[in-house]
Amino acid sequence: MTSATWREGVAHLAADAAFGPWVERVGPVDDLVSREPCFEYLTRAIVFQQLAGAAARTIHGRVVAELGGVVTPASLLAADPVRLRAAGLSAAKTKAILDLAAKAGDGTVELAEQALGALDDDGVVDRLTRVWGVGRWTAEMFLMFRLGRPDVWPVGDLGVRSGWARIHGLDERPAARDLGDAADHLRPWRSAAAWYCWRALEFTDDDTP
Repeated sequence: MTSATWREGVAHLAADAAFGPWVERVGPVDDLVSREPCFEYLTRAIVFQQLAGAAARTIHGRVVAELGGVVTPASLLAADPVRLRAAGLSAAKTKAILDLAAKAGDGTVELAEQALGALDDDGVVDRLTRVWGVGRWTAEMFLMFRLGRPDVWPVGDLGVRSGWARIHGLDERPAARDLGDAADHLRPWRSAAAWYCWRALEFTDDDTP
C-alpha cells in the first residue's frame, strides 16, 4: 500500500461517522509497507508469531546471525535445526520456516513479487497457507504490510474486533462472522480501517474522541 493509497483510505474513513473522530485523534497512516524481500518478510513473520516485539526481535536477530546474515531458502535448508532451536525458535516455528524454505526453494510456493502481484487477495492467502504453520492471519498481514493491498479485513484478529467495538461504542466485540458485513461500507479501504482499529486500543477511555 503506497503512501497515496493510505491517504485515500484515510480520507474515506475521515468521512465516516464512527471512524472520523478517530482519524482526527490518531492522525494519518504512515506508509507501512515493507520493501523486504518476500521470503525474508515471511520468515520474520513466522518468528514474530505470538511473541512480544522485543523478544521476537531478539530471536529473529539470533536466527539471522546463525544464517550468516543471509536469509534465503538455501541458507535455511543448510542450517542445523538444533542451532535454530538454540537461537530461540520453538519446534513449531523451526518446522514452519524450514517448510517455507523447502517449498519456496522447489517452487511449490512461488514468492516472486511479480507472481504474487498477479494473484488476487484470496489467491495469495491460498498460496501462503500451503506452508505449514502459516495461517490466514499471517497471510493477511503479508497482504497488508508487504504487498500493500488496500482492502484486507482480518476479522479473525481480536485487536481488530476489539478496536471496532471501541470505535463504535459497543459493550462487546463482535464475532468474526458479523464483522465482515458490518464493514462493507468501508470498501475498498478496509486495510486502513483495520489499522485504526488497532490504534484505537492504544488510548485510554479519557482519550476517546
